Amino acid sequence: MLLFSSLLDINKTMTKDAFIRLVIEWNQGSPHENNIIQDMVWNGEKNIRYGSDGLWLDIEEYRNQNIIAVRYEKKEDDGSVWDTDYVMNFNSMKMAVRLDRSYTEDALNADPKFSTPHFITLLIERGYIKKDGNLPVLREPIVIEEENLELITDIINGKSRYRLPVVYITRTYYDEDPVNVKFLASRLKGVAHVLVQKSNMTNSRIKEATNGKNEYYGAIGIYFPSKATAYRRYLYRSALGYDSFLSEKVFRSVIQYGNAQMVDTLFTWQGVNNALLRDRLISNRQERLAAEKAQKAAEEEATKLIDTLDEEERRIRKKALDDARAEADALLDGFDEEMKKLQNQVEELTRVNEVLQFENQGLKAKIDSSNAVPVLFMGDEFEFYQGEIKDLLLAILTEALKATAQKSRRADIIRDIIRNNDYQKLSMTKAEELKKLLKNYDGMSGRTRQALKDLGFEITEEGKHYKITYYGDGRYQTTYSKTPSDGRTGKNSAQQTINMVF
Repeated sequence: MLLFSSLLDINKTMTKDAFIRLVIEWNQGSPHENNIIQDMVWNGEKNIRYGSDGLWLDIEEYRNQNIIAVRYEKKEDDGSVWDTDYVMNFNSMKMAVRLDRSYTEDALNADPKFSTPHFITLLIERGYIKKDGNLPVLREPIVIEEENLELITDIINGKSRYRLPVVYITRTYYDEDPVNVKFLASRLKGVAHVLVQKSNMTNSRIKEATNGKNEYYGAIGIYFPSKATAYRRYLYRSALGYDSFLSEKVFRSVIQYGNAQMVDTLFTWQGVNNALLRDRLISNRQERLAAEKAQKAAEEEATKLIDTLDEEERRIRKKALDDARAEADALLDGFDEEMKKLQNQVEELTRVNEVLQFENQGLKAKIDSSNAVPVLFMGDEFEFYQGEIKDLLLAILTEALKATAQKSRRADIIRDIIRNNDYQKLSMTKAEELKKLLKNYDGMSGRTRQALKDLGFEITEEGKHYKITYYGDGRYQTTYSKTPSDGRTGKNSAQQTINMVF
């Protein structure tokens, strides 16, 4: 399963030796000791393999296309196999960086985890990655301020397009970053540019320059290079935990875009090895045919010559012919040995393909064996508590069922979904707790305040009222009186709150 893919433009300062040395430095400098291949000494070889069956690094040079391909593979105890590939084409000066996770039967239930390869950081630090137009490829955000507003306005207006996606992060209403911008930029190194607004004071100028198409007050826009990929905008909400949720949404959108891009087969480890194998087989066949043809011609010429000689000369010539035949047979045996090696490579590539087929079949079997099939996909809302969205949907369906003709297809489907989704009635339970809490409400006691906080409400004072905000999200606010005028105030406040959030 492909987890990460990026194609980078590399400066001509990178040589073949520098590339290989950097890959070795990446492995030997790993902070995780169990990832390091021991006793790895490189003496300038372009085709060499280090390590063991469970942990190895292979370097292959494809001279015909001026390509060097490197694969690093690690097998985990749970049966999963991690492959990290670096394929450098020195004709086009482009490098593919890919991270893949394959599965064996024991690993099918494991959750995929990965991180952007640290190798990209090394490329950035050594200055090997070319600028993307006028934007450098960095692992930190680019700050947008008064002096360089045209960077983002040209992107928003479609005047500038970059090879990598552009993530534009605006400041919130309170002039704060909506997410951890440095951490997000570090995670997206090599796959996106992260542009961050320095102050929301530039909103009016950007709005004027873009005819109001700009993001603002914490919204994040993702501008993709391909017109075929829709621009994405994520709005900011002041809610507990929303910053992490928003950051993950942006990260996944960018990574998924990179993984979906078509890559030439010669920018993949498998493709380079297939090309090498094909060229070697063709060359081997041609050399063998030439050797067999030369041997046959030599024997025919020798036979004609022997017929014209006396007995002693025939004996000498026959011995020389036999020696030549033995030498030719040894040469042909060498071709046979090379063919066996190539055949072994064919079998290895076939094994890799079978592993991929097994992965697909295994994942399909896992899905097929599941009793539950998703009906809907999650949108951009995030859960205030575990199971909230599912519970609210089931609550809505339960209410809708009451108003639906009972002997109907619609009712049967609704009942089936409710029955098969373990409806816990979480929101209904919370609503009942709120009703009991506010039944005799006569002011904000310490007990009432704590109980409201336990239900997810934030409480602030505003004049003669308390402002009640659900999980810090400004969309869900109401007020409670500090000095209720009658006995129904609490019940009315409870119902108003229930209608808003439960």
